[in-house]
Amino acid sequence: MEAADNLTDLDQAREEARRCGVDLMPTDGGLSLAADGMRLVPDFRALLPRLRPDRLGRELLVKAAKVKAGGGAPLAVDATAGLGQDALLLAASGFRVLLFERNPVIAALLQDALRRAAADADLADVAARMAFAGSDSIAGLRLLPAPPDVVYLDPMFPARQKSAAVKKKFQLLHHLERPCDDAAELLQAALDAHPRKVVVKRPPKGPFLADVKPSYSLAGKAVRYDVISLPPRRSETVQ
Repeated sequence: MEAADNLTDLDQAREEARRCGVDLMPTDGGLSLAADGMRLVPDFRALLPRLRPDRLGRELLVKAAKVKAGGGAPLAVDATAGLGQDALLLAASGFRVLLFERNPVIAALLQDALRRAAADADLADVAARMAFAGSDSIAGLRLLPAPPDVVYLDPMFPARQKSAAVKKKFQLLHHLERPCDDAAELLQAALDAHPRKVVVKRPPKGPFLADVKPSYSLAGKAVRYDVISLPPRRSETVQ
């Protein structure tokens, strides 16, 4: 898949990082985020064990996003991509994935990780099914030329707090993350795109996104996936 022309401006991303009290800088290993004596260089290679066929099929997200086979690879839109780990799981399971990320710092880290994955023999085939599509997923969903098969939403968990229980590297992202303040609009844009299903990542005991009850949920110890199944598209009902 080809990346969008609207790539994140690195100078803009570095300025935004400084404003948030962190440093965004290139290193030999890739673009890094640093603050408080911690450094984060996103690397998809860390997820390789989870991409093995014997493990991938057990991933709750993969189960939640699964759709019936049609013509060609199904399309998923990750509207809140973050650092792209979930999108990588979807791509490894056979989806083509469009990734949107609104925060320019996280988007720059994501695009750098995608570039490195594309040059990695172990990840190139999966990375070829992933493309950064821009910052504004609400507008992007409305401009899709055809309905996607799945729209995936992972808004920031409510009341997320810094604590010793949070991995240090993710503490860096707390400098940048902000709670999703347009959840209802985001979900509506996902529904209006007419996918087969919308998959929403939530805390195990968290409320439904925008108070919309899902068709069903798949829950684990640390996360729950709410699945909203939509009626078949008109073209799918015609035999």
